[in-house]
Amino acid sequence: MQTQIFLLLGACLLAGNTVAQQYEIPLTEWGVPDIQGVWKHTTVMPFERPRDLGEKRTYTEAEALELEHAQQQRFDADNEPLDPDRPAPVVAASLPPIGNYDLFWRDDPQFIPTINGEFRTSAITDPPDGRLPARVAGLDQRLREQRANLPDRSDGPEGRGLGERCLVAFGNSSGPLMMPVIYNSHMQIVQSPGYVSITTEMVHDTRIIKITDRRNPAAEAHRKWMGDSIGHWEGDTLVVATRYFNNWHTLRGVPVDNLTLLETFRRESNNKIIYGFSVDDPSVFTARFSGEYPLSRTDNAIYEYACHEGNYGMIGILAGARQLERAAAEP
Repeated sequence: MQTQIFLLLGACLLAGNTVAQQYEIPLTEWGVPDIQGVWKHTTVMPFERPRDLGEKRTYTEAEALELEHAQQQRFDADNEPLDPDRPAPVVAASLPPIGNYDLFWRDDPQFIPTINGEFRTSAITDPPDGRLPARVAGLDQRLREQRANLPDRSDGPEGRGLGERCLVAFGNSSGPLMMPVIYNSHMQIVQSPGYVSITTEMVHDTRIIKITDRRNPAAEAHRKWMGDSIGHWEGDTLVVATRYFNNWHTLRGVPVDNLTLLETFRRESNNKIIYGFSVDDPSVFTARFSGEYPLSRTDNAIYEYACHEGNYGMIGILAGARQLERAAAEP
């Protein structure tokens, strides 16, 4: 299975050869490419391609500049101070679309970093339409049946999402398949002769990738949140194969129990890593899918998220639910 997935990423590895030949990748003292540092995982490029673009894989430079300008205008409009004498809003939708964080906390992307010189229209490049493959027949019904047996969202902490419970990062920031979110989309890569670690700023998750071709035989029985990752070097590219994710985890709402994720990390320049991914799960999707993200180097440090230590929101949510129950029980 892994050999087949390697073939899917072959085109991505070859496409970067021209750029790679013009850049001398720094090496660690033990002789492998040095990909260490803090990297910013943000881009205007969406995960899936807008349907109206069909199989249009790239933007022209003029189209990319126009898209970036529109994004920057939206950001500036949302950042305008509100009139202190304004009337109360009729509905929440009349407020700026910033979620439950103001723009001070957010890190909305405003640019499209190139990948091999291309302004990509989506992170997914295969299938050619840049969208997730269809789900297998019967999956949606199976998921509905499973969710029917889950605790209510306010029965206890078990009913809340993993990010709300501070167990793993929000929105798959740390995996499976690392994707950017609205803030804290930074990661720090640290290498040693036998390991590579990736610490995500969101909820301070750390993935530990063992450089080996042999997987721990206990990995399937003792499933970790971010799966069991083993890696090796193919020339200038770190190739990481991950399986056996914790079965409470999901990828865009679908289970990852049987998912095999292949990732590649290739340094394109001093300031950019090309992060490739290929996902195979025949129990969920009718085909594999793959793509790439650009990671931009930053001189900023990452900070401890300290999610659970200050997670008063969970206490408030559950206390509010109990109060509503008491109110409903009163005559």
